[in-house]
Amino acid sequence: MTHLLGPTPSVLVTDDIAAIRDVVARVLSAEGYLVEAAAEGAEAMEKIGRRLFDLYLVDFAMPIMTGLELAAVIRAYHPSAKVLYITAYSDRLFQDTVLLKDSEAFLEKPFTPEDLRSAVSLLLFGHLRGPQLKEGI
Repeated sequence: MTHLLGPTPSVLVTDDIAAIRDVVARVLSAEGYLVEAAAEGAEAMEKIGRRLFDLYLVDFAMPIMTGLELAAVIRAYHPSAKVLYITAYSDRLFQDTVLLKDSEAFLEKPFTPEDLRSAVSLLLFGHLRGPQLKEGI
């Protein structure tokens, strides 16, 4: 398996709403990330079985497999995985899980491209990364 914070950080976006997947992929690709997308948990699991990603953006409230269930599968393959839950239901997130792990965060829908860029950078690098990602610095 290949992975993890090489010259081009990789992100797997899993959301059952195509418009959200597309916007997230476009914003992060423009920032220089290598982005793959999945429409639901089973598709995400197929991709995770082939390679690990630096970051997993997971819709919290997907049908069939919830974001928390998918995150548990991700952790089976990649115990130190960084997971960013995207959700319109942050109150439900904290009903289902008391505390987020150090390697987890959430971003509430609706969010702006800047909100997304900031959340991804903070979770991946611990600080705002800015335009230097595109330049390879």
